[in-house]
Amino acid sequence: MTVSFAHEDSLKALQSKASLSEKLRFLHDTLRERYDFIDRIAITVYDAQLDLLKTFAWSSEDRSPLTNYQYKLSESESLMEILQRGQPRVVNDLAVFAGAGGHHSQVINRSGYSSSYTTPMYKEDDFIGFIFFNSTRKHVFTEPVLADLDMVAHMLSLMVSCEKMVLETLQATVRSAMHFTHHRDPETAEHIDRMARYSRLIARDLAEEYQLDDQFVEHIFLFSPLHDLGKIGIPDEILLKPGRLDEREFALMKTHAQRGKDLIDELLRNYGLDGVGYVDMLRNIALHHHENVDGSGYPGGLRAEDIPIEARIVSVADVFDALTSERPYKKAWDNDRAFQALRDMAGHKLDRRCVEILIIHRDEVEEIQRRFQENRFG
Repeated sequence: MTVSFAHEDSLKALQSKASLSEKLRFLHDTLRERYDFIDRIAITVYDAQLDLLKTFAWSSEDRSPLTNYQYKLSESESLMEILQRGQPRVVNDLAVFAGAGGHHSQVINRSGYSSSYTTPMYKEDDFIGFIFFNSTRKHVFTEPVLADLDMVAHMLSLMVSCEKMVLETLQATVRSAMHFTHHRDPETAEHIDRMARYSRLIARDLAEEYQLDDQFVEHIFLFSPLHDLGKIGIPDEILLKPGRLDEREFALMKTHAQRGKDLIDELLRNYGLDGVGYVDMLRNIALHHHENVDGSGYPGGLRAEDIPIEARIVSVADVFDALTSERPYKKAWDNDRAFQALRDMAGHKLDRRCVEILIIHRDEVEEIQRRFQENRFG
């Protein structure tokens, strides 16, 4: 038997610690060697609680026509049909959507794409999003091509599922630790759900200004609930004190920011999660979400743009939800009063642009509040 080590694994890069976007671009480049008409691959992920389909990652030579974009899946008849039929969809001439179809279909059509192949992604039978293959040519998605695209789609689906599983494991570990350590912690699950979505809302509108890609925006949503991880190390008599903290108590409370960052580093090492995408964002959120734009915050006394944008975003989302939430020691403020408080803090404690964006999107804020109402103290 002849033994040879001459063969090169053409997909070896998929086993690296590269980000999902980098792996998607690699797969796209590999695919184009055989099918040069595949001009775009895009992934959307689904938030079932708000019925939102959100752009997540894409690969094309030009800028994607849909970035930092979300829409209600139930309002897209063409995509809903894919789920109802339980089958992927081929459209070999996108002109059929001219003047019809949803906004997504019309944008893709106007961007010069002429055909598409759309397949749903599932994780253990739960729908988690779509994968789109687009071409500027018509009638290219033949059965032999589709057979190869199905393999690529399943690889991408597994990668997305794996990334989601890793993040969910990290989140569940942190939440369980916080629950067992401070089972009377006044920050409810609803608070976490709301402020995560407020954070994503702000990040989405800042995306163009700060050149934030879709994965950055989605990771803001995933990581913002872990901002107070360091409170695990704060004694209950301080964490749950109904009155004002004295100087000694406040000094100890402030250590939760550094404790949070240190715990994240330890969790990542212990669980072998150093390859988690955007992990520095998670560290920044835990460490810097109490920095103030005038430099009066902690732990670093950072000012303005020196504070990572993810920390500035989470700070506004966290403060707003704290003001509008009922706790055993306080009544919830109404939105008018809370928005005015944010305006008063803008420019010295909170980032002014982040505050403006949250207030501008009052309708979306109130939809989030309706969907995730307090049920522990409220």
